[in-house]
Amino acid sequence: MNNMINLTPQNLQQALGETSAEKLVLLTFYSAQNPECHQQAVILEKIANEYGEHLLVATLDCDVEQALAGQLAQQIGLQALPTLVMLKDSAPVDMLPGAQTEQQIRDALAKHLPAQHELLLEQAKQALINQDLNNAFNYAKQAYELDPNHTRVKLVLADICIQIHKLEDAQALLDSVAENERDAYFTNIQAKCEQALAATDSPEIKALQDKVEKYPNDLEIKVELSNALNSAGRKEEALEMLFNVLKKDLNYADAKPTYLEIIASLPDGDALASKYRRKLYSILY
Repeated sequence: MNNMINLTPQNLQQALGETSAEKLVLLTFYSAQNPECHQQAVILEKIANEYGEHLLVATLDCDVEQALAGQLAQQIGLQALPTLVMLKDSAPVDMLPGAQTEQQIRDALAKHLPAQHELLLEQAKQALINQDLNNAFNYAKQAYELDPNHTRVKLVLADICIQIHKLEDAQALLDSVAENERDAYFTNIQAKCEQALAATDSPEIKALQDKVEKYPNDLEIKVELSNALNSAGRKEEALEMLFNVLKKDLNYADAKPTYLEIIASLPDGDALASKYRRKLYSILY
């Protein structure tokens, strides 16, 4: 959705009236002859991209729409360019005359818009609906970093961690939830985590571990164990097992492609991925 418009007499009522009943409208008085207007326009575009569902940035070009600019300037008592006016339900709720820094604009918007961690949480939930686990994890992780005490953020992040087999992280998040905030959603996520943890130590894995201990030089058994560990979500152990295989024989069967596939399955920026890329490079070069 495009939430930046140029204000004209034709869309004035829609933008400042009907739209302002649904979301915050940020009206900016702009002139191409004013360098500070240019600088502020860049800031507003950046902010608009972050608040697509909650904010409309309406730019009034005072050079092009002189009559409209004069009318609105008189109504609000415009004294400087650039000037920002925030409207909700057709009425001004805040005004920032003159050039503003990005932080000043964000501080003013924070009074009228959802907090950044709430927006990120919404994005994480939408990504989950779309089965985009990588982006869901990144959005939820950012929300958690902004507000690590927010219970709903913890639970959504824990739910995602279970789905991407970061079970220890999920359990740590669940353990940090206060007793009085452990609702039905918490109970559901806790049950999912317990079930996933139980599946990580299957009889198949135990049998393969016994074989590896008995035949430590058998690379085929190590690859089988790595595959079983990866299927159970024990990705670090799977990577370590494959790394031991690759140290013995860099081109053994499909050990290297599988190793790279496991790394690729990890979320963007995951520390585990960086660690095992470096370990692979150490024996490649």
